[in-house]
Amino acid sequence: MTQLRLNLLLLFGLALVVPLSLLAGRVWIDPLSPETHNASLILMHLRLPRAVLAVTLGAGLGLTGAAMQAYLRNPLADPGLFGIAPGAALGAVLSFWTGYAASPWLLPAFALLGASGAMLLLALIAGRGGGVALFTLAGLMVSSLAGALMSLAISLSPSPFAMTEIVTWMMGALADRSWREVWIAVPCTLAGAAAIYAARRSLDALTLGEAAARSLGVDPLTLQLQIIAGVGLIIGSGVAVAGIIGFVGLMVPHLVRPLTDRRPSSLLVPSAIAGALLLLVADCLCRILPLASGELRLGIALSLLGTPFFLVLLLRMRKGLSW
Repeated sequence: MTQLRLNLLLLFGLALVVPLSLLAGRVWIDPLSPETHNASLILMHLRLPRAVLAVTLGAGLGLTGAAMQAYLRNPLADPGLFGIAPGAALGAVLSFWTGYAASPWLLPAFALLGASGAMLLLALIAGRGGGVALFTLAGLMVSSLAGALMSLAISLSPSPFAMTEIVTWMMGALADRSWREVWIAVPCTLAGAAAIYAARRSLDALTLGEAAARSLGVDPLTLQLQIIAGVGLIIGSGVAVAGIIGFVGLMVPHLVRPLTDRRPSSLLVPSAIAGALLLLVADCLCRILPLASGELRLGIALSLLGTPFFLVLLLRMRKGLSW
């Protein structure tokens, strides 16, 4: 399948799901029915910003997953598994713990710094030439460190409100989000996507090996800075508005890759569209599932889906099979 046909097919699926996401929920909305009270207000101020956030965050997660797998040359690479999302969450947690989250722009700033710091730490520890085991261990170390610091922040929480907010960010959700969160996530995601997309040719060259990439004019430091900036902006802004939502960046590239020519440059855009589609569908399902305790957290739902996927991927790698 050509890249254009694949992109058009994924966009068609996204176009079908977006209207459904605006109407779906515990109470389905019929905008044409006179019995539906305040339908326009619900759509414009609750459902639409939530759908835009789902598309934005899903696209960013799919894109960063594809970029990290190409840059690290590691099929297990994912912002959540390798500590990027926990690092961003730690930054957000510290903003709540210190009280700076009261400022509308300091919370995303803390999350962006946390994500960039985790990505830089991973690059310094594991480098680009390590194997799967080295990257996995380095990622687990970064995630464990961020998790331990978040647990410390919870245990030393200055108030019950701060503790509640910390736990909420760790679960991940799109409930009760507004246009304010959209204006935080969209510009940062677009800027991060531009940085990653600008590195697409360098990522293609890197598949031939670092020495070959250098001979083709790729500057490793410039490429590293592009990936760190792109992933940090996307994941940091996503965690700032929705908390930790994992496994999208791991699953989507593996699902899309067999439909492409497997070059990183051919995988970036389809992974972004497929990530948006996956997160939007998952968010719709979380809203309509009949749970007595309320809405299922999006981060929990995707973890329940992504963990078996990760296990299957590991088993296939153990048998020497490609995805």
